[in-house]
Amino acid sequence: MNNQIKTFLLLAGLTVFLVFIGKLIGGTGGMQIAFVIALAMNFFSYWFADRIVLRMYGAQEVSEAEAPELHRMVEELSRAAGIPKPRVCIIPTDNPNAFATGRNPEHGTVAVTTGILRLLTPRELRGVLAHEIGHIRNRDILIQTVAATLAGAIMILADMARWTAIFGGGRDEEEGGLGVLGLIVMAIVAPLAAMLIQMAISRSREYIADETGARLCQNPDALADALEKLAYGVQVAPMQANPATEPLFIVNPLSGGGMMSWFSTHPPIEDRVARLRAMRSY
Repeated sequence: MNNQIKTFLLLAGLTVFLVFIGKLIGGTGGMQIAFVIALAMNFFSYWFADRIVLRMYGAQEVSEAEAPELHRMVEELSRAAGIPKPRVCIIPTDNPNAFATGRNPEHGTVAVTTGILRLLTPRELRGVLAHEIGHIRNRDILIQTVAATLAGAIMILADMARWTAIFGGGRDEEEGGLGVLGLIVMAIVAPLAAMLIQMAISRSREYIADETGARLCQNPDALADALEKLAYGVQVAPMQANPATEPLFIVNPLSGGGMMSWFSTHPPIEDRVARLRAMRSY
């Protein structure tokens, strides 16, 4: 399935799920209250998260004089993407990684670590930068914020269900409610389901950024080679990353295969590399 369509269907699924459990747990009023609270939280995140995360990891903006090659790559790729040139920052850590942030293409920032600058060749680094500029071009920060808003509202409703069950509230099953047992089950299942859908959206956006980046740098193998190096590099030099910021990075050292991939914000590296290699025949 096309990843753009998959993202749309997952967002629609989150919305329907929110409405459904909102009516079951707290009626229309409870659903609206939860949504407003989550929307306010994520509105703040959307406008200020870029500054917060850059400060969190000690990212320092660098000038063209300080990093001419890095700036040249970013400028060429952003021109190819048809977006304004993002700010360029460097994070002082051995962990080889990179991320993009900013609420829209006019306020984008690309951040790379000193570790990735040492590990990758210029060709591979260009592939990584193309991936990050792909995130900015595709407005993934906005999409992730919408997903987080919906998931946050669902989790607030789940908390309402838990406290309602503890204090013996809620509508009886005969009245169309869930009953105490139903509220307890919903309080457990709803956050897990919302988290799984939100992570699936994050994985879909990674695949899209990989494809966009490969086309921008016109070299799918460059990004594929970089991902293979990074998968090993982040294990050798792990970063003490805040779990809330893991989806930002190009590779996630906590992702795993098998069933654990359901709980990862990133697709398995092997799958991403295989898709990029397949693009050579296009």
